[in-house]
Amino acid sequence: MSAGRTGGDGPADVAVLGGRVWTGGAGTRAASGPIEAGIAIRGGKIVALGSEEEVREACGPRTAVVDARGRLAVPGFVDSHIHPPMAGVERVRCDLTPFVTRSESLAAVSSYAAAHPSEEWIRGGGWSMSAFPRGLPLAADLDEAVGRRPVYLPNRDHHSAWVSSRALELAGIDAGTPDPEDGRIERDERGRPTGALHDGAMTLVERVLPELAVSDYEEGILEAQAYLHSLGITAWQDAWVPLEGGERGAFEAYIALAGTGRLTARVRAALWWERERGEDQVDRMLEARERALAVGSDRLSATSVKIMQDGVCETFTAAMLTPYLDVHGHETGNCGLSFVDPESLKSHVSRLDAEGFQVHVHAIGDRAVREALDAFETARAANGAEGRANRHHIAHLQVVHPSDLDRFKPLGVTANFQPLWAYEEAQMVELTVPFLGEERSSWQYPIGSLLGRGVPLAFGSDWPVSTPNPLAELHVAVNRTPPSEVGGEGFLPGVGSGEPFRPEERISLEEALTAFTMGSAWVNHLEEVCGSLEVGKAADLVLLDRDIFAVDEADGGLPAARTALTMVGGDVVYEAAGA
Repeated sequence: MSAGRTGGDGPADVAVLGGRVWTGGAGTRAASGPIEAGIAIRGGKIVALGSEEEVREACGPRTAVVDARGRLAVPGFVDSHIHPPMAGVERVRCDLTPFVTRSESLAAVSSYAAAHPSEEWIRGGGWSMSAFPRGLPLAADLDEAVGRRPVYLPNRDHHSAWVSSRALELAGIDAGTPDPEDGRIERDERGRPTGALHDGAMTLVERVLPELAVSDYEEGILEAQAYLHSLGITAWQDAWVPLEGGERGAFEAYIALAGTGRLTARVRAALWWERERGEDQVDRMLEARERALAVGSDRLSATSVKIMQDGVCETFTAAMLTPYLDVHGHETGNCGLSFVDPESLKSHVSRLDAEGFQVHVHAIGDRAVREALDAFETARAANGAEGRANRHHIAHLQVVHPSDLDRFKPLGVTANFQPLWAYEEAQMVELTVPFLGEERSSWQYPIGSLLGRGVPLAFGSDWPVSTPNPLAELHVAVNRTPPSEVGGEGFLPGVGSGEPFRPEERISLEEALTAFTMGSAWVNHLEEVCGSLEVGKAADLVLLDRDIFAVDEADGGLPAARTALTMVGGDVVYEAAGA
């Protein structure tokens, strides 16, 4: 590769020499592979990329040199669907993410409660459904662990909450409380709540929780940001930024952090669509978009809107075209929930598209996916093809009906996958596949099928639902097998056959890397800034401790790789000890 150079305004501030570089994809195309190259950076941008001799020509006596020592530089990872404020707040409270059994989870709750006797509520989250029989924890266990203190702990996917008896009491939830339209209260044979609340039922307790301050969210975002930078993540789309209710402090925290320069990541806030309301909330979203723009920071925008169309398969709230099965394999009468009326969804998406918002839809079940595609089709008919510039995307895509695979590309819809979920772990094997049946289970996470049709891909983690470690996520996209335990916390152990899950949907490492860099940068409207390493672009890069194109599976494979150094705009935001 010949060197790229920009015009001169003095020598480089920083040079990365002595390593290999994977420059990244252009559009949806993957790069041709790593090259022996160096990188020169000035004013936060890449000014030279090529051989060591060529890059040294851009350097001066005061240029700081990073010795890559044969390691691999890649573009900074961009997470296209993540929840850092929520995850950060949970990390500094009762964090159950590292634990995979009931006893471990209860011990952690008991220990946290003992260490924080003055906290009115025990809060945190991150428990695994597979740790409990049928995925359902009990209030009685929390009562034994913490006594009469109220406890509210969402699980990893935040579609269920584990609450204590005192929390149920404070919320006024008893045998006579009806299930909300968009959720369910787990009950015993006498109708009494047992301690698990799903989706809309969670709000029954959330409304009595003490409201977090903006400073709490600032603390959470900074905690999350430091952790994400340590994993090589330099930008993200926050898929849940409410403007109303008790969680509205997250948006104010982002505004404050961006305004004071403490937001080092590049963040696109997806403003939360309140599903019980209508288009009256669009004016508030337009104001929020302008507020973020007025901050004058290149680290924050609020140009996306997140609509949650359904729940999740494990609680039978994902919207399906045909009914779930029961434990005997017989059809039930339950097809899940569409949180937004499909006809209303068409109207809402058309309005948002006309206002220049990107629409980011959560769709797990095949019916929800179809409803989202129908809405985008309606918006295009109403507003014209120019709406494609808004780069709408559907996140999760767990079950996609085969007849809908060919609809994505003509509509310009990006497939936003969380690839870590596409392997056989307990939640999949015990709580999903038996209730979907063999045929629908074979439609899960069609990453290769959509990529083969030319559909743009973006990757994300949905952290704190699962680990934000990009190397673990890349491993599953490439292998469709469990990641090793080597690379970080929150990996659910593999169970089942041990064979790759739907191996025909595997993609190459370069294709997966492209989805997690340029693909996600593109969906965030950042492709001119980051997503690939090119002269003229921002120096958002990650130096990994090994060449992941030559990893040995016997030594842990991709998840065993570590981040040695992370830069955003040429500034070092993370450096490992001894790097």
